[in-house]
Amino acid sequence: SVPGYSPSFKRPPEIVRLRRRRSRSQKAAASSPLELREPTPRRAALAAGLLLRPFPAAAGRIGGPTAARRNPFARLDNRLRVAAEASDGLPRGQPEASHTSFSELDTPFSENTELPVDWSIKTRLLVTSSQPFTWADHLKAQEEAQGLVQHCRAIEVTLPQSIKDPKLSTELRCAFQQSLIYWLHPALSWLPLFPRIGADRKMAGKTIPWSNDETLQHILMSDWSVSFTSLYNLLKTKLCPYFYVCTYQFTVLFRAAGFAGSNVITALISPTTRGLREAMKNEGIEFSLPLIEENDQKKKAHGTSMGLEEEQAISDEDEEESFSWLEEMGVQDKIKKPDIHSIKLRKEKHEVQMDHRPESVVLVKGINTFTLLNFLINCKSLVATSGAQAGLPPTLLSPVAFRGATMQMLKARSINVKTQALSGYKDQFSMEITGPIMPHALHSMTMLLKSSQSGSFSAGLYPHEPTAVFNIRLPLDKEVVHKELTNCGLHPKTLEQLSQIPLLGKSPLRKVEMNDYMCNWRS
Repeated sequence: SVPGYSPSFKRPPEIVRLRRRRSRSQKAAASSPLELREPTPRRAALAAGLLLRPFPAAAGRIGGPTAARRNPFARLDNRLRVAAEASDGLPRGQPEASHTSFSELDTPFSENTELPVDWSIKTRLLVTSSQPFTWADHLKAQEEAQGLVQHCRAIEVTLPQSIKDPKLSTELRCAFQQSLIYWLHPALSWLPLFPRIGADRKMAGKTIPWSNDETLQHILMSDWSVSFTSLYNLLKTKLCPYFYVCTYQFTVLFRAAGFAGSNVITALISPTTRGLREAMKNEGIEFSLPLIEENDQKKKAHGTSMGLEEEQAISDEDEEESFSWLEEMGVQDKIKKPDIHSIKLRKEKHEVQMDHRPESVVLVKGINTFTLLNFLINCKSLVATSGAQAGLPPTLLSPVAFRGATMQMLKARSINVKTQALSGYKDQFSMEITGPIMPHALHSMTMLLKSSQSGSFSAGLYPHEPTAVFNIRLPLDKEVVHKELTNCGLHPKTLEQLSQIPLLGKSPLRKVEMNDYMCNWRS
């Protein structure tokens, strides 16, 4: 063996000696003032970012405070900043705002007596409170039946501001059952029919008897067309406030006249693709792109707008310049110049870039919504031709009954846990609701919780992200009439809340807190 040689390279003798020497020097420097610990040449070199700091293991053996481990991949030019942090008395790598709570850094809450209207569909609602949710468990047969009747007959239930004993309140329990009901088509108990976007994995391995049976597919689509038309007729006569059409690629929100500041029926489609928009144009459907138009208006207001022709002219000039220098090099013959089709694709690049994004949301108004109805019924790309959703018609969701619909219930369960507090352990009560939670159900649930939990609770909301963009503000009509919607099947307070002008934009509600009957929310 060679003296002083370590074949494993785990403990080279020279490195060990240097580490011990460095440790002894640091112990000696620990008792001296800060300004005398490092010689002037070393301080100058450290300021210039040329020297490394002491090895972390060695620094941890001195009697002073334990230092944070140095990042071995940090850039040398960051050493000056790290040295400045250390001189301020802060641990290296720790920001000054280390004592700031997460809630202070998050989006601030907005406070009001009522929640803003949220047109996105929620997949989950998790409510926590200091009071139990025993009133939501084990409904009696009579209470369940009464809740179903109240929903079907659109009976208005007004609860007191605070219920002393919610568990014994039959009125509360029946109203809770009533608020969980929604209507669905098609109804296949072994298949999850919402959400449909990105649901192939959940549907994988399920029995799909119609996937290779064209006759059965035709029957399913025929029944679906009848249900879809029935819903639209209810909407047109203002007996249905709104409904959703959920396909495997996009979602459509149909709203009756009087909602979202419009005197006519409106339909929002999101997300869309250039192919879908071109197909709608070919069918004579007039539509607009609200977010794109809003951005253009903002650019014009700031004097930075540029027409599509001007942008294309600049793009063409850049292209000509790129070929001019190729000609100077004498290699222009070896480079294929774009043909007419390539130039056309370049012009349409801005349309393709917004595909599948919230900016691609499409607005259809008035009589064009009826044309959209016929278009969707006859659109072959509305139904997947392969995969787990092959041949399955889109899901129709509605707050009221319609032809061919099946009554469904949101799933609710309460959970009681012990949480640690300063004085020991305290009870924490929570209730989870899952399923397609539509806007009316969210508001109804909020009214129930306000009465049952004495005006204090917290709720986490989990939106179906493709529907978040339905909260955008649309061009407003001068006068909007809401009185004709009184027979649409909604509670008057819920109708009043849904009649508000959407203000959330592309951000749905994600957190709601109520303290002393005052609502706070975060989007």
